[in-house]
Amino acid sequence: MLIKRKSIEQAESSRRPTRKPKFAPVTLSEQDGVRYLHFGTEWVQGAMRIRKPDWPELEYAQQMMAWMLFIESPRVIVQLGLGAATLTKFCYRQFPEASVTAVELNAAVIGICASMFKLPPEDERLSVLEMDAMDFVHDPANHGAIDVLQCDLYDATARGPVLDTPEFYQACNECLAEGGIMTVNLFGDHPSYAKNLKAMKFAFEHVICLPEVHEGNVVALCFKNRPQLDKEALTARAAQIVAGTKLPAKTWVKGIFAAD
Repeated sequence: MLIKRKSIEQAESSRRPTRKPKFAPVTLSEQDGVRYLHFGTEWVQGAMRIRKPDWPELEYAQQMMAWMLFIESPRVIVQLGLGAATLTKFCYRQFPEASVTAVELNAAVIGICASMFKLPPEDERLSVLEMDAMDFVHDPANHGAIDVLQCDLYDATARGPVLDTPEFYQACNECLAEGGIMTVNLFGDHPSYAKNLKAMKFAFEHVICLPEVHEGNVVALCFKNRPQLDKEALTARAAQIVAGTKLPAKTWVKGIFAAD
């Protein structure tokens, strides 16, 4: 949803016959050792460095992990939208005590992640659900149960999140446990940005947007409970994250205090 590249490889899309949704074809491209996921257009929906399959290659994907500044040991992590499985893989490897669930409507995306993007097989900690994210967040069984939600829901046109109403974001909030955080990938250079930001501020107690990266991506941190923004403590936590993961967490702290 942020970088344009020429798509060169296509995989067939399949879905349950009962729903018969229309999906753009899942396509791939590769350049300089990086494999890119597309939905039949030049817009990138995810990326994987082939020699480092669990590393979040794109900067916005790294920013989607900024919740780590506030939550050190999550128990339940959920991704809404699988993409190239970047966040799912990283969270699964990085937090061995947590359960990780990805929610993806398009069966072809799930298949291509398993075959081309090194998505591990499901086990007692990893689940990949073929379902609508809206249905997931409205399921009472998920309410109050999730520490971290990571929302990256785009279609082939990449013009804005496909779920963007106050009701959707309110349901996301209801899924979070106390102290929970949701990160959302937005497209800053588009009218959808203001609409989503307004809806998120309606649903969450506090929202912080990190600085724009790539060609317009803005990651928003949505807090169920207003956080304590202690710069010294967050800087110390960022240093731990950098040492443990090599993620650029110090820039997240700068972005938080520049925005808040």
